[in-house]
Amino acid sequence: MTTPRAGCTVDAEGRIAFELTAAQGHGLLLRLRPKKGQPEETLHVLDLGPVGEGRAQAVLGPDPVLAEGRWDVYLLDGSERTRLRPGPRDLRALVGGHLREQCRPLAVRVPYVTEDGYLAVRTWLRPAHAEVDRVDVTGGTLRITARLHGASLPDGAEVLLRRRQGEGTVRSLSPLAAQDGRSFSFTVADETLDLGIWDMFVRPAPGSAMIRLARLLDDVADRKRIFVYPGATAGKIVVRPYYTVDNDLSLEVKQAG
Repeated sequence: MTTPRAGCTVDAEGRIAFELTAAQGHGLLLRLRPKKGQPEETLHVLDLGPVGEGRAQAVLGPDPVLAEGRWDVYLLDGSERTRLRPGPRDLRALVGGHLREQCRPLAVRVPYVTEDGYLAVRTWLRPAHAEVDRVDVTGGTLRITARLHGASLPDGAEVLLRRRQGEGTVRSLSPLAAQDGRSFSFTVADETLDLGIWDMFVRPAPGSAMIRLARLLDDVADRKRIFVYPGATAGKIVVRPYYTVDNDLSLEVKQAG
């Protein structure tokens, strides 16, 4: 039996239209992938209807907002479900997402192909977001530019580097804000950072919640292995920026040499 395939098209509002040819089913099932060893808990079913010439379509509208994670896509046929292989994916509407002002909360959906060749949807759901624009490494200096969505950057804002291991040591940096009150940049050139992994946040105002720096607003579901940066050598350490499995931006600090 041939494994069914589904193509999909995404529009600028986040709507995803799944299309199948000669589908022998009545709906699509999106399953939030559970953590290893945990049962599945969150499912979302879409009606599948004919659209002519032996084709069928199911549409995931902007609502409901999906929980953050990875959603596997299945074809439903009675009580049976079959995981779908990917067809053509039109993600052009996502490419310029970082240029558009995003609603709050930020809800992002990116269809992608899993490592074992199946169709899935990567989702993010965040109260506010700091979208990374550029990461520049020059000598011993790392310079990052970003833009806030769902928040502004008044006086008193700070960028925070929080060490993931140990006691969660925090270093504070002063961002340079642009005239629009949303875009900002900062540099990392600290020779005294402890070895390990440092996660990066922006705090728009004293006492406000920290907002994670990440790159989410385009068509790349997994950028960890795609966007690879050199390290900045500062004294006896090397500071290398990298994207995590969640597309958040972090720093890896190692001994130089």
